[in-house]
Amino acid sequence: MGYVQNTKEMLIKARREGYAVPAFNIHNLETIQVVVKAAADLKSPVILAATPGTMVYGGREYIQAIAEIAAKTSGVPVALHLDHHETIASIVESLELGVKSVMVDGSHETFENNIAICKEVVEQAHRFGATVEAELGKLVGQEDDLIVEAADAAYTDPDTVQEFVERTGIDSLAVAIGTGHGVYETEPNLDFDRLEKIKDLVEIPLVLHGASGISKEDVRKCIALGCAKVNISTELKIPFSDALRSFLVANPNETDTRKYMSPAKAAMEAVVKEKIIMCMSDGRA
Repeated sequence: MGYVQNTKEMLIKARREGYAVPAFNIHNLETIQVVVKAAADLKSPVILAATPGTMVYGGREYIQAIAEIAAKTSGVPVALHLDHHETIASIVESLELGVKSVMVDGSHETFENNIAICKEVVEQAHRFGATVEAELGKLVGQEDDLIVEAADAAYTDPDTVQEFVERTGIDSLAVAIGTGHGVYETEPNLDFDRLEKIKDLVEIPLVLHGASGISKEDVRKCIALGCAKVNISTELKIPFSDALRSFLVANPNETDTRKYMSPAKAAMEAVVKEKIIMCMSDGRA
């Protein structure tokens, strides 16, 4: 502890012991503070997930520096993770800054192209002592500027999983089993049989994307079937923005950032703690 770490042992331990490490999408100082404080309060390991859009908004150097301070002062294991990065150049830039966990998203590519991209990223990342997550299949919905329509959503094919993992050398695998990014318009129908087949085929930890809006029972069933990392984004944005909006409407003349950010942070923190408990990672630090 004391520095941002990779996710290898973190996720292997979680899969072995039957819980998941929550990966919360962060965007700035306030959201990092909220997530790490909640994790420290509940003694949970935690992953700070930053999309390319977050890095553009906050700046790679700033996000890295804030995450390093958070890891140093929190007393719990903290990983800064590149979420849904698609270019090798952007990944290498963060590796050079000290990031230790990356996700390369080649799920929209052909199987062979996905393998080729992942292999190159694995080669680069492992030189820096960083871990690599990849994705097979596409998740419907929007993540940053990447939009996947429902008709284009492809479930992960269990028959391709073993070959993909062996040829790429990845450390964890995000699977498409019926989850999606953003707010669900209909009740998600998760393919647990597919997930169980995948779990039995590979030993590396599996990752559940699009967990916002999934019931606690379904998330825990996914954890029991090998998902050692659970990604949560939208369910954090809503309470933060709702509380911020309510405060500013009620206090239209307030200009002090510290005052209007505080209720937003408190609302988000309550949900972060709820999700840590859902993942059963509390007390695991």
